[in-house]
Amino acid sequence: MSTRLSKGGRLIDRSAAVEFTFNGKRLRGYHGDTLAAALLANDQMLVGRSFKYHRPRGIVASGPEEPNALVNLGSGARLEPNQRTTTTELFDGLEATSQNHWPSLEFDVGVVNNYAARFLPAGFYYKTFIHPRPFWKHVFEPIIRRSAGLGKAPTESDVDRYEQAYAFCDVLVIGGGVAGLLAVKAAADAGQRVILLEQTPTLGGRTPVDEGEVQGKPVQVWLDAVEADLRARDNVTIRTRTCGFGVYDHGYVLADEHLSDHTPGDGRPRQRLWRIRAGHIIAATGAIERPLSFAGNDVPGVMLASAVRDYVTNYAVSPGDRTVVVTNNDSAYLTALALKAAGLDVPAILDARETATGALPEAARAAGIRVLTGRAIASVKGGKRVTGVTICAQAGEGAVLETISCEAVAMSGGWSPVVHLWSHCGGKLTWDDTISAFVPDPARPPVNHDGSAMVSCVGAAAGQLALMSIASVGNAKTKTAKSAAKPEDSVVIPPVWVMPQGAPISLRSKMWLDYQNDVKVSDVQLAAREGYQSVEHTKRYTTLGMATDQGKLSNINGLAVLADALGQEIPQVGTTTFRPPYTPVTLGTLAGEARGDIFQPLRRTPMHEAHERSGAYFEPVGLWRRPYCFPRAGETHEQAVHREVLNTRSNLGLLDASTLGKIIVKGPDAGRFLDMLYTGVMSTLPVGKCRYGLMCNEQGFLSDDGVVARIDEDTWLCHTTSGGADRIHAWMEDWLQCEWWDWQVYTANVTEQYAQVAVVGPNARKLLQALGGMDVSREALPFMQWKDGTLGGFPVRVYRISFSGELSYEIAIPASHGAAFWAACMAAGQSLGAMPYGTEALHVMRAEKGFIMIGDETDGTVIPQDLGLDWAISKKKADFLGKRGQERSFLASPDRWKLVGFETLDGSVIPDGAYVIADGVNANGQRNTQGRVTSTYHSPTLNRGIAMGLLKHGPDRMGEVVEFNTVAGGTVKARVRDTVFYDKDGEKQNV
Repeated sequence: MSTRLSKGGRLIDRSAAVEFTFNGKRLRGYHGDTLAAALLANDQMLVGRSFKYHRPRGIVASGPEEPNALVNLGSGARLEPNQRTTTTELFDGLEATSQNHWPSLEFDVGVVNNYAARFLPAGFYYKTFIHPRPFWKHVFEPIIRRSAGLGKAPTESDVDRYEQAYAFCDVLVIGGGVAGLLAVKAAADAGQRVILLEQTPTLGGRTPVDEGEVQGKPVQVWLDAVEADLRARDNVTIRTRTCGFGVYDHGYVLADEHLSDHTPGDGRPRQRLWRIRAGHIIAATGAIERPLSFAGNDVPGVMLASAVRDYVTNYAVSPGDRTVVVTNNDSAYLTALALKAAGLDVPAILDARETATGALPEAARAAGIRVLTGRAIASVKGGKRVTGVTICAQAGEGAVLETISCEAVAMSGGWSPVVHLWSHCGGKLTWDDTISAFVPDPARPPVNHDGSAMVSCVGAAAGQLALMSIASVGNAKTKTAKSAAKPEDSVVIPPVWVMPQGAPISLRSKMWLDYQNDVKVSDVQLAAREGYQSVEHTKRYTTLGMATDQGKLSNINGLAVLADALGQEIPQVGTTTFRPPYTPVTLGTLAGEARGDIFQPLRRTPMHEAHERSGAYFEPVGLWRRPYCFPRAGETHEQAVHREVLNTRSNLGLLDASTLGKIIVKGPDAGRFLDMLYTGVMSTLPVGKCRYGLMCNEQGFLSDDGVVARIDEDTWLCHTTSGGADRIHAWMEDWLQCEWWDWQVYTANVTEQYAQVAVVGPNARKLLQALGGMDVSREALPFMQWKDGTLGGFPVRVYRISFSGELSYEIAIPASHGAAFWAACMAAGQSLGAMPYGTEALHVMRAEKGFIMIGDETDGTVIPQDLGLDWAISKKKADFLGKRGQERSFLASPDRWKLVGFETLDGSVIPDGAYVIADGVNANGQRNTQGRVTSTYHSPTLNRGIAMGLLKHGPDRMGEVVEFNTVAGGTVKARVRDTVFYDKDGEKQNV
């Protein structure tokens, strides 16, 4: 049975007992335990069931590579499924329940699938669930949905909180083992800013477990000295319990820091997502021990040799009184010696190699352990725990030579460098025959934009496994000598993928590659026979490596089996794609504070409270809340809008335009950059002037519009639509960072840094003159120009632009002055008939003037030429975003619908979105159409319905009468006309 040893345990504090429950049973452990260690200490070998066949599953590893020991952790609002017991730190009151079984872990009716395994091979669902067709909806799909997943999804809202943070450094080292610490020290000695991330609570990696010496000092002495030295340095930051899980372009790394998972409810955030930008990344992520494929290698009690060593050394936990070790390399001998030193029996070491010489094998023999070379496990005996093994010749077909009774099996099939982070951004791998593993190819690293290596690997992550050879082969307890191996000695790991190598199908069908998804050696071989030659196709056909561990233990063995079945070399088969995250990350960490009321925080302008006091009715505009109108007592919203329009046209209206996007574009290449972004030319815009511009996407479709102001020789301010500021800024940065990275351009979204007030109407100039402080006359500030100055004592930038067709000034002011400036305008404008107006009045007035609105006249399929905006497209520029798209035959077709105005014959309002009826019907019996309405309003200025819309050959059909469908089912007739309904010559805005 597995139990706690009476002494030892490098990481546990025996004076601090901890109580926890597993499936309702109260158990005990110690502070410093992982949940896996505590379960083994309480002889809980069976911890779960596999996904497909519901086979008994036990703990197999000791780190994030664990595929079996997944539990539901916590309850209620703190329930989290699929948590690895091997990385979960034990705390008092921890609740865990096993997964994927019914009615209980010990007796699971789902195990019936195991007895039907011959009828459920790899890919059976592709062949079974398609016939008869009606069965999918009514039989197959309901069963699959009920069977999907392992753990239980929580039903209550998460009560914990999460946060996110940013960090910058010259060198980021991921992995706190010996190689990582040496890399940190070297970079720190060079004066660089260094951040070290280590996913476990302590530094040192595997080396403290294997003991030995580093740089002539005992491991722990060396570690303590180096850690103290590094923590004392100002240019070094060390973060334990932090996993760097993803490497992205330009040295961008995401890391997950576990702050209070082991101390829940202490008031701290549970986890923190780090967004780190590093000049260079060093992956010191070590290597993962591979399992061996033999019949029954999934029986609880069969574990990785390194994991057995971890549990014995770190937690004083024995997986069994008698442990058989099976290996193809020297490192497993360390496990045998550790077990022997702990007073446990090792009946035999089964070494698949024909010979086993060197310091470690000799030390094992000297310790009285029987070493059998050229041997393999034919099968493991036992169901819910190991009871024994049968031994055979590795070179044979599985004939049993001997049977050994035991309670655990420690297996080692070699080591695979953790190359995930190296591969996330395109680092290439090469096959190393010496250690039978893929290793990073230094000649083909992930690169920065300047061609320099973005990531480098050190230590075991680079395939340098020799450090294992210089670890201690024992300690004072076993009276054995230190290893004679030297750092320069190479590690040789022969390829052993199946035990025995000539195993018949009766054994291969019981050899497990992917423990969680129940993928066997025979499944991969079946996939090869059925034509799946690509490792990616085989992965999906068999589900190999698609479990929550992402194939950390199964992928290399699986592709080796595939290569053998295809008669190819392993490098020819290749690997599957490594994608972040390296380990699962909870959605709470990724979301951070963005949930509940601040999932998408509502944006309010500085004048929002003033609008509320004025009785504003608000509407959402993106994430902003803008006044739709300001209804008075007894008024409908429509009546309020009409009043606001008429007052603005005749007196004075004030509009809160703070939500308009404001993006600064600055730098020597800013003009060149804007010429590529806009359809027109912005680089020639004189300082102090404004120009209207259009933006298109690569396909040529209109994306945004706005007024651009030239601030100085290398600075422009681009106005965008309210809902487009963040999108357009991201669009700019996307092009700058990914395509034109060498252009000297800086952008900043300053939308929220400035309030903006539109002062509109015949009395607009009078209001500004009443405020005083700067000359805003027609001569001093002509149309489409801007000027900095002071109004009413406030620092302002005044733009002479108009979206209403009236005399208009848009005044930008620091956001902190926004509310006070609005109040000053309202006070000074009382005698001039000032009224605030909302977005609907704005829309009506712009439609009366024929101005387009992004989102109304555009829908993602409209190009500027459709809207009669050819004048805003430069014919001199060689290129701009969308130019080539607009030259495609479909977009250049003369039959496209074009923008026109519509005036109903009876003065009514055309329904929003109504289609223009054409002759005939289509194949579905519906009337053909030849256009549609994009904007439609009742114009209080003209006292009639007006509309704009797209019409086939529209500009050539002026005066023609067309018909629209109505909501009631009838039609309404309207005359085609130009889009400008009011002040066609623009005299009012130019006064």
